[in-house]
Amino acid sequence: MSIAPRDEPEASEILALKEEDAREGPEIVQPEGWAPPQGYTNGAVASGKIVTIAGQIGWNPATCVFEANDFAGQTRQALHNLVAVLLAAGARPHDLVRLTWYIVRRGEYVAAKKEIGAAYREIIGDHYPPMSLVFVSGLLEQRAKVEIEATAVIPDHA
Repeated sequence: MSIAPRDEPEASEILALKEEDAREGPEIVQPEGWAPPQGYTNGAVASGKIVTIAGQIGWNPATCVFEANDFAGQTRQALHNLVAVLLAAGARPHDLVRLTWYIVRRGEYVAAKKEIGAAYREIIGDHYPPMSLVFVSGLLEQRAKVEIEATAVIPDHA
């Protein structure tokens, strides 16, 4: 399945991705005695072909234009951009082993957490790799509110 840079996967494409993601993914690492984290994993172990994804921001990558000014809208677009790069590399969201989110305004993030969670589950699914959330003073693109970089591992047997 190939997705053009701006195209967002249709609901049927997202369902197909989730069905394909039923294959074995990374092994989740959780130290004994630690409280389970919510919305991410403490660690993951995987072997295979490594896919590194540069920070994706919430603009239309074909035109380099921000079509959303709100935090949730830019996050949704950044997640779609991330999935497009995964697909171009032959990977799927379930292959993610690391996400790092860079966010400019903590208040906007906190206010949009419910919308962000819904978009994440819709676009990525119920796969929560190790994640870090870093608050920064700014991003290179001045209108960018969020940037997400990722690492995925396509299993050897995929």
